[in-house]
Amino acid sequence: MNGLLIGGIVLFVGFIFGEIAQKIKLPKVTGYILAGVFLNHDICKFVPVNIADRTNLIENMALAFITFSIGGTLLYSRVKKLGKSILSITLFEGEFAFFAIVIGFLAILPIFTHIPGASWATVFIPAGLLIGCLGAPTDPSVGLAVKHAYNAKGEVSSTMLGVAAFDDVLGIINYSIAIVLSAAIVQHQTFNFHAAFLSPLCIIAGSAGLGAFFGLAFNFIISKLNREKETEGVLIVIILSLLALCFGLSTVLGVDELLSTMTMGIIVVNFNKMREKIFQMMERYVEEMVFVLFFTLSGLHLNFSVLKSSLILIVFFSIFRMIGKIMGTMVGGAFAGSSAKVRKYTAYGLIPQGGIVIGLALMIHQNPVFTDIADIIISVIVGATIINEFLGPIFIKKALKKAGEI
Repeated sequence: MNGLLIGGIVLFVGFIFGEIAQKIKLPKVTGYILAGVFLNHDICKFVPVNIADRTNLIENMALAFITFSIGGTLLYSRVKKLGKSILSITLFEGEFAFFAIVIGFLAILPIFTHIPGASWATVFIPAGLLIGCLGAPTDPSVGLAVKHAYNAKGEVSSTMLGVAAFDDVLGIINYSIAIVLSAAIVQHQTFNFHAAFLSPLCIIAGSAGLGAFFGLAFNFIISKLNREKETEGVLIVIILSLLALCFGLSTVLGVDELLSTMTMGIIVVNFNKMREKIFQMMERYVEEMVFVLFFTLSGLHLNFSVLKSSLILIVFFSIFRMIGKIMGTMVGGAFAGSSAKVRKYTAYGLIPQGGIVIGLALMIHQNPVFTDIADIIISVIVGATIINEFLGPIFIKKALKKAGEI
């Protein structure tokens, strides 16, 4: 089928489902994801089987915009007020989720997986570590979409977005350590300190440095524009072009694309005098279309056969992850002296999963060392991502309503 026609169908059906969801008191994001599930080839036969594989460019551009917008919420004066709370909750909820999943999967994998010749060294321990390391990251774009849809304001929504933005960094560190440990166990290698600790730090530093460079470049270009001839259209072109350059160059250099574009947003919001105009303009003209496309396409990634074969592991992953997030948020919030509302409701904004998690799972799948367990990992992560992306907006809306921020 014609690619442009498919694009129009995706955009229009996503919009319609979003409006229906809003009418029945559900977040629009939930409607967008359901639209993607509805457009799956298993339901709509006219949609090409591999349509999700053809949309990487759109998804990457949408991710760049979303993470830039998330960086734009981290204004220093705002973060300073909640800084200790955000950092403490990020550390505890990320690591509690990691350990809850690892311990839980070490208990259930021998029961629910049937791989010929499976042993603790070849399957159960490596699979537990690798699945566990993918539990920390949160998809901050869902929280951002719900926040903007209901104009939510307050310490809970700010903490949710801050933690969701920062726990991707923790996820990269967990992933890098787990991949080295798992490879050493499978191949009986010695532990490599450089690969486990220094490489992740280099990736994080490189991502932040590249994002800061493009943020400063954007601020410099804006400062040189002729204010009289400046239009919102010009600003949108500059933002999107630099975002694409930042994301693309991050891929080429092997650093984290999401962290780079988020850092670019942080630099713009903290060092550009026109920050309010810039982010309000992006929200007004670009955000709705980006959300419709991104979340509808996310729903298209659902593979019904994968969902069926790994359903029990997917359910356990989601439960273990949620337990870890809730317990970690309470402990981290108590440690930082956060308010009762932050400790009680922030965790529900950390349920959505996507973006970087699917990318890390695909990287594991491409590694020949993990051939025996790669299908299990990719099945669990893709299935759990769809479920968590669907349930996430509902939990976030309820949490923010109970916190009195909607």
